[in-house]
Amino acid sequence: MKPIHIIAASLLLTGSIGCKKYLYEDPVGRITPEQVDFDPKIGTLSSAVNFSYQLLSTRLNVIGNWAWNRGLVVRNDFILQDIAAGDMQRKYNLDGDQAWMDEVANFSFTPEGPAFIGQWLINYEGIARVNQAIAYLKDPEIPGKVGLDEVTRKRWLAEVLFLRAFYYFDLVNNYGAVPLLTQPLENFEQAYELAKRAPVEEVWKQISTDLTEARDYLPATKFSDNNDKWRVSKGAVIALQAKVALYNQKWSDVITLVNDLETLGFYDLNDNYFDSFDQTKEYADKEVIFAFDHKTGQLPRNGNGFTALIGWGFIAPTTNFLNEFEANDPRKLYTVNVAQQAPYKLLGTLDNTNKGNEDAPNNKLYIRFADVLLWKAEAYNESTNPLEAIKIINRIRERARTTVTADGSVIPAGTLPARSEAVTDKAQINTWLRHERRVELGFENQRFNDLKRWKIAKDVLNAMGRNFQDKHYLYPIPQSEIDRAGGTITQNDY
Repeated sequence: MKPIHIIAASLLLTGSIGCKKYLYEDPVGRITPEQVDFDPKIGTLSSAVNFSYQLLSTRLNVIGNWAWNRGLVVRNDFILQDIAAGDMQRKYNLDGDQAWMDEVANFSFTPEGPAFIGQWLINYEGIARVNQAIAYLKDPEIPGKVGLDEVTRKRWLAEVLFLRAFYYFDLVNNYGAVPLLTQPLENFEQAYELAKRAPVEEVWKQISTDLTEARDYLPATKFSDNNDKWRVSKGAVIALQAKVALYNQKWSDVITLVNDLETLGFYDLNDNYFDSFDQTKEYADKEVIFAFDHKTGQLPRNGNGFTALIGWGFIAPTTNFLNEFEANDPRKLYTVNVAQQAPYKLLGTLDNTNKGNEDAPNNKLYIRFADVLLWKAEAYNESTNPLEAIKIINRIRERARTTVTADGSVIPAGTLPARSEAVTDKAQINTWLRHERRVELGFENQRFNDLKRWKIAKDVLNAMGRNFQDKHYLYPIPQSEIDRAGGTITQNDY
């Protein structure tokens, strides 16, 4: 029986995105079972893998068509992470344009908030594509029928296993227990049967299982494919394994996995902080481990459409975030030029070329080495090895203070001084670490998850005047998904 072909594998009951025109509008890049059944070609399998990446894209309208009311114009990571955490506000001029984003900032949302609907649907559409690609690649007949060699088959399989783990990582952190789908759904009866939340532990176990299998299939090279350097690499898999261990407080595993990553010999801090974001240095820098590859001028479009929002005044820093930076820290201006309303690290340039561009070429970064090093520092501190934690923090600070500034100014002596390696107080080191993560990784969609896993979200956000309560550690599941599942999916407290 052929798998049913409906958008958003979130039980595949969504009737797509809530409007008839979306129901009959295939998401760009979807490979149908019929194409494989009736016209199997190696290019079809390649496309199934490639388009599994697409839901990590920040191009406009990957699914839907200007469906702001469903949170589907662009990925909502910046809302659920940076705006929710108080680092970012919706716009410089808080007019009525997409004011629903403020409901997340104020924790005054409902289960029909567009940010939650969009993130759910986008991730489950990604999982639907991944599951179909996995089924093709594990089919005992299809790879041989199209002449796919075993090395490539395993590499492609590793890529989509990583992607499934990535999509579920986002889901479990945002919503907690979620439906766990690991194969294409063949009928509506099966869809209804799976319309229930799997325990959080089961979701984490599947994430780890997928990453373990993926790691075995990838070459020990910086790029798994030198012709397509954007593909998932062994380094990306190991890094995500380390992040999974971090979020589950398996400190010794974090240290071991980051050591494994460093042993590969491919990653280091760039000399200049901005090199990770500079669109002219993509795949030539030392720090980026995993990013979505945006290219301009393609059909269908594959440019970074998130930059278009910046041209409309979106993506403004909060005063609280700006005040976190120490005096003369060059990372502040590289993160956002307030006078020009330009978040440089999201634009990929320092000249505003991409501001307002719906098809910009700069990549979307998901994992970079500075982030990974700070995971290791945290694990050392939690494992009663404060000296090693401080050494890593100082390594990050040294790179920052030796970075060439965005405006050509001279960094005064004494800027970002090293933290004392004589300190052994865990709480003090945690304070240093948390500060460093905020300024180093600002606007990179990490902050709210950090606040939650540190169990300090309530204290931090209430001090900023936000109405965060303990129930907000999980976002509500879209009510429309619960309704379509006939109530078999239970709701989070919101």
